Amino acid sequence: MPDRDPLRPSPEEAYTAWAARVRANREQVDRVREVPDPSDFYAPVSGLFRADPRRGDEPTLDQLLGLARPGETWLDIGAGAGRYALPLALTVREVIAVEPSAGMAAALREGMAEHGITNVRVIEGGWPPAAPTTGRPITESPRADVALIAHLGYDIEPIGQFLDAMEAAARRLCVAVLLERQPASVADPFWPIVHGEERIPLPALPEFLVVLVARGRSFEVRLSERQPRPFESVEAAASFLRRQLWIAEGGAKDAIFLDALASRVVERDGQVFLVDQQPLPIGLVSWRPG
Repeated sequence: MPDRDPLRPSPEEAYTAWAARVRANREQVDRVREVPDPSDFYAPVSGLFRADPRRGDEPTLDQLLGLARPGETWLDIGAGAGRYALPLALTVREVIAVEPSAGMAAALREGMAEHGITNVRVIEGGWPPAAPTTGRPITESPRADVALIAHLGYDIEPIGQFLDAMEAAARRLCVAVLLERQPASVADPFWPIVHGEERIPLPALPEFLVVLVARGRSFEVRLSERQPRPFESVEAAASFLRRQLWIAEGGAKDAIFLDALASRVVERDGQVFLVDQQPLPIGLVSWRPG
């Protein structure tokens, strides 16, 4: 048997490195947090994740639709409010949307009704089916031509188990849409100001590619940029960032945060942006299930 490539980590090494980052990130939150985890973390901000399914200004969506075939079924794991599930449903035969957040699932159904989309089947629960990382177990193990995760996986500690189930569910292709740095990194500049320490980053696109290499997968990466996300108001920005800093509204740390935020926001065309936000590289990764 030939020796293993010394430049290629084993799956166990890649999984261990990934899990260590996830744990360190979580332990940092547990050390500094002032508020507990809400019962449904995404419910209060589900509106931020809604988007017009017929939009034409998103390169990643165009790339994703370029992979879709009209007669296929797609499985969107962690579909959220349907940012990708709804536009995909306009192209493919059916989308199966698995979503653990009741608030996000409700926003997805509202989007379906608003845009007259009927070929999305929503399954509320977590993934993998047998041992979900979040949410209650789903009652079925759906299979599809293509399995998709979009901005999901950054905080999944058992990433190998998660991807095993994803590949088992896909007949033709697996697809992952991930940022170079996880989405909540927009709050990272406030961590030293508020907590006196740098934020420990979660694994993201570069580490995900290492995991795929370790699993022996050949993959294709399509790169583009995601523009900074706008907020409706300074108050909306403060609410979102507070959640990523785990601070209580009205507390001493909140006063420090609000003072820092005041000098770091700018209004353009009726929307609020953080002045230090830059476009983030985003990768659409596709590979055949092993």
